[in-house]
Amino acid sequence: MQQIRSFTDRVLLVLKGLAMGAANKVPGVSGGVVAFVAGFYEEFIFSLQRFNYRAFILLINGRFKSLFHYVNGRFLGLLILGMLISYFSVSKLLDYLILHYELYVWAAFFGMIIGSIYYISKDFDEWTKRSLVFIFLGIITGVAISFLEPAKENDNLWFVFFCGIVGVSGMTLPGLSGSFILILLGNYVLLLVDSVNALYDTIANLLVLDFSFLENEARMRLLQVMLVFAAGSLAGLVSLSHLLGFVLKNYKNDTFAAIIGFIAGSLGVVWPWKEKIFKMKENGDMLLDSQGNGVIDYYDRYFPAFNSFETWLAIFFIFVGIFIVLGLAWYEKKNNKPVLK
Repeated sequence: MQQIRSFTDRVLLVLKGLAMGAANKVPGVSGGVVAFVAGFYEEFIFSLQRFNYRAFILLINGRFKSLFHYVNGRFLGLLILGMLISYFSVSKLLDYLILHYELYVWAAFFGMIIGSIYYISKDFDEWTKRSLVFIFLGIITGVAISFLEPAKENDNLWFVFFCGIVGVSGMTLPGLSGSFILILLGNYVLLLVDSVNALYDTIANLLVLDFSFLENEARMRLLQVMLVFAAGSLAGLVSLSHLLGFVLKNYKNDTFAAIIGFIAGSLGVVWPWKEKIFKMKENGDMLLDSQGNGVIDYYDRYFPAFNSFETWLAIFFIFVGIFIVLGLAWYEKKNNKPVLK
């Protein structure tokens, strides 16, 4: 049975999807954290688990209304709508803010992750030696990932499919940024910049009935890459949800402890004070993507100078990020309704 939602609840769910989509776009930030703090993580995983053999049977039998009800379609539909709106709006605004106010954006995200850690850990009931071990393992894993060296770009379709499976993890696993994982795999620019721009250009061509892109080999290759990446993302979303559903059902405290640690370990990824180090060609020139922007190799992190106004303004935005998360969490808890299954 699907949860009955008021009009306000539906609007809020779209806004949560919007926030989740924006978080997934930023390297180092996980949409799963948004789902966790906003209180719909378990319903999200439960709904994705419903994409199984029974759902496939309902689909091929043409029982679309039963399928919609079975997979909690109203919930997923509103959430996905918010993500799509985010992709064409908020994510563009984030791109602008990161370009012009990068330090303050990272500071706000850093604060939001600190707020998330506090919010999740304060309601954790069983602080045992076992849970502390899982928290520690989560921290070690998160820190280790943040310091890995990025690989080279690879457009092999099997590897692109694998990137889709791993890259979508940020939606289902709080603390693991799918965008950052794609940077480590070397395919962030290929999959989230070049391929997406190729899709935009193709849609624009189709709207004016211009089919000349069919003769553009580079464009067609990027569209092929995008299709395979989307297929991998779908496969990853469904398979990871089943795995997470199993561990949440059988090892809930251990899973939550590992997630708390993992989110804490991811703080190194969004550390505000860092300098971009760009990839260079053998001749010493900077390697550029298809848009003429430098390709990031890694970040050189440093401690800020506390005699700088810029540093204190960034610290202010860290607190803004903390209060945003705690405010949203407080509002969600106040209006929380149980999930009907």
